[in-house]
Formats: sequence, C-alpha cells, structure tokens
Amino acid sequence: MFRKLLLGLALTMATHQASAADTLRCGSQLISVGDRSSEVLHKCGEPVSRDLLGYKRSANRREEFQVEEWTYGPNGGMYQYLRFEGNTLVQITSKRGS
Repeated sequence: MFRKLLLGLALTMATHQASAADTLRCGSQLISVGDRSSEVLHKCGEPVSRDLLGYKRSANRREEFQVEEWTYGPNGGMYQYLRFEGNTLVQITSKRGS
C-alpha cells in the first residue's frame, strides 16, 4: 500500500515539473508554450540575447522556418532560454548561471 502511495506521489510530482516548464513569469505577466514571439516581446521585453539556431522544415516539407533561442536573465541566478520555431514559442528551459 505504501509503495502505491509513493509511486502515485512521484508521478504527480513528475507531471507537475513537466508542466512547470510550459510557462514562465515575466514580471506580472505569464508566457506559455504556443505564444507568438510578439506576445513574448511585449510581456518580457527585449532578451539579453537572440541566437539564430538555423532553419527547420515543416512536417509536409514544403516550408522552412527560422529556429531562434532567446535568453533572459539572470534572475535570481537563473537564465531562461526560450526556443522559437517560426514565430511560435515551443520550449522554455531554465539553467542556473555560473
């Protein structure tokens, strides 16, 4: 019984951590995966850096779109990295600065 409870708790925590990477607070605003780059710029301001990572083909391979990574921070010693494919935010990651 204790094992089932522990497993359930671990799964709940893992799910919570995975969803936490889908949003980021910028001051009093929230940005989320799926937001457009113009929304992120409006809510978070200009990033510390913008890096062009390259280009990616769409699933139907008829279009190419730009892949960029924006960096914000440090905020409390953490850097936030936002990955855009086209003009859409697809990933938010955080890393402690050195």
